[in-house]
Amino acid sequence: MSGALQGGNAQALGPVLAWVLERSHQVSALEVAGLIDEAAGRLGIGSTRLFLADLQQQRLTPLPQPGTPVANARSGPEGLDIDGSLAGLAYRSERVQVARGEGFAWFPMVDGVERIGVMRAFCPRPVEDVMEVGLALATMATLLVISKSSHNDLIIARERITPMSVQAELLWAFLPPRTIGTGHATSAAVLEPAYDIGGDAFDHTFTDGVLHLTLLDAMGHDLASGGASAAGIAACRSTRRAGGTLPDIATAIDRTLKQWIPDRLMTAVIAALDTHRGEFTWVNCGHPPPLLIRDGHVLPHALERESQLPLGLGFHTQKPPVQHLARLQPGDRVLIYSDGVTEARSPTGDLYGEDRLADTVIRALASGHNPPEVLRRLVHGLLTHHEHRLRDDATILLTQWHPAH
Repeated sequence: MSGALQGGNAQALGPVLAWVLERSHQVSALEVAGLIDEAAGRLGIGSTRLFLADLQQQRLTPLPQPGTPVANARSGPEGLDIDGSLAGLAYRSERVQVARGEGFAWFPMVDGVERIGVMRAFCPRPVEDVMEVGLALATMATLLVISKSSHNDLIIARERITPMSVQAELLWAFLPPRTIGTGHATSAAVLEPAYDIGGDAFDHTFTDGVLHLTLLDAMGHDLASGGASAAGIAACRSTRRAGGTLPDIATAIDRTLKQWIPDRLMTAVIAALDTHRGEFTWVNCGHPPPLLIRDGHVLPHALERESQLPLGLGFHTQKPPVQHLARLQPGDRVLIYSDGVTEARSPTGDLYGEDRLADTVIRALASGHNPPEVLRRLVHGLLTHHEHRLRDDATILLTQWHPAH
């Protein structure tokens, strides 16, 4: 293929995307932005630029264009504020934003329900004429970025604004995408301090109509704590993938810690949501009880049950923890969090608390924000409350059941 495909229409889309796929096998991360830009020209869109969100979702930093020296591409990237720019609005809302009178638009880059960044496109014709191909090209760019990020540090570097501690590097290597979802349920997570996380970890995944959720909080804030949580996530996945129940998973984590990382206790909530029937089952080992949000209110004590011992003592290998059951209603949200959220104190001693946590989530949901945006706003508010110096890890999982009609 050569030359521009005129019209910016769906007829040109298939051949151009096929051409991008063919070329993508041979390009490096440094060449992804150039490949998408060339594809945009073939679609009659004009020039493009790709911007990726940083780990804390505060800035959007551009991938380097063709001809950018690698040294410059890896240091001091310029960027845009997610909270103070039109590009950030496209990211937050996951909707195309048009700069009227300036001839360009911002297309969200989303992988399933996980937000990656935005694509800026200059449009020689009205944006409405190229909306379909622009969204398709942004999706293709997202898939390319994700496929290259597993083995190219350039993309990872563009998602960071400060060096990461060893224990944080260890844990992020184990963690899944922060947001996953289907037509029946969505799960979103945040974890702070993102670059210096110690003992918190989360996991969520879908299998056979069931959404599995795990939140772990290992004692301490050092490399051993990060290792304990990584081992806990591995034991969880190994047992789950072998068909184990929630008590089986808790027992496996308990046994693993007792055998290989003694004297490191861990609290945990391990849960499963049947996305067809709305049955929420969980075990709670020494962790704050989850909150159930329904119709804009927290149902008091809805998911509180008798406390179980933390993991790592070896107690659950003889007596597995009790599994609990609650039936959700369509639209219900379950909020699972570590005590680093509610016990965070401002410099004046003001406790963040469960009431403020629930109120922040409910207000953001009432404003129409999607789950990942709700948590982004929540954790930024938490960091501001604590003047960006959390003394303990703060991790939150927000799950919504929204079954198809």
